[in-house]
Amino acid sequence: MYEPKPPQPRDPENPANESAKQRLWRIIFEAETPSGKFFDVALLWVIGLSVLAVMLESVDAIAVEYRDILIAAEWTFTVIFTLEYVLRIWLVRRPVRYIFSFYGIVDLLSCLPAYIELIFAGANHFAVIRLLRLLRMFRVLKMVSHVRGGETIMQGLLASRAKITVFFFAMLIFAMIAGTLIYIVECGVEGTKFTSIPISVYYAIVSITTVGYGDLTATTPLGQLITSMMVLAGYAIIAVPTGIVASDMVRHAMESNHTSQACPGCGMHGHLVDANYCRKCGEDLNREQDKNES
Repeated sequence: MYEPKPPQPRDPENPANESAKQRLWRIIFEAETPSGKFFDVALLWVIGLSVLAVMLESVDAIAVEYRDILIAAEWTFTVIFTLEYVLRIWLVRRPVRYIFSFYGIVDLLSCLPAYIELIFAGANHFAVIRLLRLLRMFRVLKMVSHVRGGETIMQGLLASRAKITVFFFAMLIFAMIAGTLIYIVECGVEGTKFTSIPISVYYAIVSITTVGYGDLTATTPLGQLITSMMVLAGYAIIAVPTGIVASDMVRHAMESNHTSQACPGCGMHGHLVDANYCRKCGEDLNREQDKNES
């Protein structure tokens, strides 16, 4: 039997003749209706609480005293996210596209650790599987897909990736040159910690970024002068990547004509207002469900 395909009308209001599956689609994948917004906000709270539970579980005193509560919370969150994952697969026209998408993989990895631990409980040689619990922290990444401002941030980062890459390699070259100079100046000092160029480059990077761990220090006047110049240069250029990303974010926010409409085939968001097909899977965004389909 041919699977029903939820329609994607441009009007955010729910059609009167909408099926239960279509209404569920609109709640989970769309954010233009009150029910869709409520679902996103509720999901954000669940994600935040699940991450908080993971963090509390890492504190030995809390893990021992509230063990039963944390276990109950873990399974509650696991069931909720499993249900959400299954519903998303059931609702999209192309489940495989969603399953192998970035957030589809994140959804799956968020649910697996609890089930794996349940299956292999009591097996000491599988104790390392408990480390997979940390994968639940990836639920934080799902917040980006539910916060509308997250698209502006991601688009700004993508638009500036070429400039940031050039800036990164320019700073790497600068750090290598400065580290080599420090090594030449400091390597002859008795008891010096600048025993190699890589260590000196590490010192240069720490100085340029103004982190200053203090594990290495220049002792010669020339070395201290070079260090001072690196720190001043770091202050002068530290705002460059921030400005690059911020400018691209502002430009995207002012020029953006994207909608929150989700693709009925793979569930992807961020299509143009006049888009007719999904930019990822090619699904027709305007195709209505045939009322006679079953």
